[in-house]
Amino acid sequence: MNQYRTHTCGALREEHIGQTVTLSGWTDAVRDHGGVTFLDMRDQYGITQIVLHEEFKAGKESVITVTGSVKKRDAETVNEKLETGAVEVHAEKIIIQSRAVYSLPFEISESKKTREEIRLCHRFLDLRNPAVQKNIFLRAKVAGFLRAKMESLGFTEIQTPVLTSSSPEGARDYLVPSRKHHGKFYALPQAPQIFKQLLMVSGIDRYYQIAPCFRDEDARADRSPGEFYQLDFEMAFADQEDVFGVAENVLHDVFKTFSNKPVSPSPFKRITYAQSMLKYGTDKPDLRNPLVIEDMTQFFADADFAPFKKIPVRGIAARGAAKQPKSFFERMLAFALEIGMKGLGYISVMDDNNLKGPIVKFLNDEKQKTLRENMALKENDVLFFIADDPKTVDNLAGKIRTQLGTQLNICNDSFELCFIVDFPMYGESEEYLPGASGAIEFTHNPFSMPQGGLEALNTKNPLDILAWQYDIVCNGVELSSGAVRNHLPEVMIKAFEIAGYTQSDVEKKFPALWNAFHYGAPPHAGMAPGLDRIVMLLTGEENIREVIAFPMNSGAQDLLMNAPCEVTEQQLREVHIKVRQRN
Repeated sequence: MNQYRTHTCGALREEHIGQTVTLSGWTDAVRDHGGVTFLDMRDQYGITQIVLHEEFKAGKESVITVTGSVKKRDAETVNEKLETGAVEVHAEKIIIQSRAVYSLPFEISESKKTREEIRLCHRFLDLRNPAVQKNIFLRAKVAGFLRAKMESLGFTEIQTPVLTSSSPEGARDYLVPSRKHHGKFYALPQAPQIFKQLLMVSGIDRYYQIAPCFRDEDARADRSPGEFYQLDFEMAFADQEDVFGVAENVLHDVFKTFSNKPVSPSPFKRITYAQSMLKYGTDKPDLRNPLVIEDMTQFFADADFAPFKKIPVRGIAARGAAKQPKSFFERMLAFALEIGMKGLGYISVMDDNNLKGPIVKFLNDEKQKTLRENMALKENDVLFFIADDPKTVDNLAGKIRTQLGTQLNICNDSFELCFIVDFPMYGESEEYLPGASGAIEFTHNPFSMPQGGLEALNTKNPLDILAWQYDIVCNGVELSSGAVRNHLPEVMIKAFEIAGYTQSDVEKKFPALWNAFHYGAPPHAGMAPGLDRIVMLLTGEENIREVIAFPMNSGAQDLLMNAPCEVTEQQLREVHIKVRQRN
């Protein structure tokens, strides 16, 4: 290949025996057997054993180039775990290209077991671990697959700006001060939302890109602070079903291609937001969990159990859970208290099909019969109850459902995808407008088209208006949000007016869209599945930082590059910034 190598460290097989080869890489392990030294030499492609008949004068992780002959290993030394395990290279010449002069902060092969702070400070070492590299290489393959797939569906890749203007899109902006324009700032885009809509107005029929998005948000297991990437796409003259067709095609194929697990067939399930909140206690349901939440409010409305009479009640039937040991019920109670519940009531179905539990004595025979029939209760089933105020009961029931699924180990090993549809356009917020208790705010994307259009905005209670908004969810992880966009100025004015904005506010905050929509805008729709989250699901990692080459920590710090960092007074002066002390 060149002076450094004729082959990679993962390439040699028995057919290369007798050849003289040159390899370059890192020393993964060094074993001195008294006159004979065995080196494991590693590069991106694999490991080859090197036999050296002299003292090796460098430490582990030094970079070396070895020239020698390929020989068959003795039968008792063949390493079945390595693809190169049947051969070894007997070194005739070795060049130390670069010595590792510092002691290692962790063993490369054990880096994933090291504290995250140490890993991220030495990310270049962490990335040498083949287990870590595997995620990064998979990410690259997935990105390439997505690009090819979108091109095959007639989409055109277009890059949108990274320096843009600040706009209220739901999260805090990252601001960039301008040197040339005193007191003014650019913002990094939270998403290419406005630009992709402008592309539709520009006559681009099908746009896509793997877009960087920047949001000053707190980290979560499935959310990286600061920067993330999404497969952003938009379609002109398209409705919700058109977008779903593309998403089902692309996402089904990407999960099927890069995993051996079963994948939901298309069309994916459509679940309304209201149904999802009631049946699963979340708008991000994990459909691998077969448990379903039932509304039992009406059942208890005329029962004699006073605590459940005037508040919403939810029930979850856990099949066969009566066979669980006492510790199972103790763990469930502890979890319920941990999430803010006052307790966790339940009724068990005994071997004789009689019901057992503190609540049973408040239910007459007719009520008990109705309960068995309505909940399809059978021998050894346990019915758990969640009762609380209307704002929290569904959330609590969802957490209990998830915990039951985990404790009972009943979630299948697959990729279960669904669309959540019919989101409410607006919700109440006491904080949205200063001094206006119960003010109305957008609950999702403010650029979405309301179902029913202008007529709905003019005639309906805002809290009853649904939007053409949708999410796609996989295994309890929100992969994407999207919407049929609002492309009509008169609808935009009314929609923002309900949320407390004037026409002047709209013109000022969204001047490009406002102007463009007066020159003829086509109906358009789109969505943006998250690349990071897709790869996280495919790899089975529990933290999204494991699939990002250079992630920030949970405190939004880049420990490798020491960012954010202080800058000089001269740099601040150039962009007209003065740093003030916090009060």
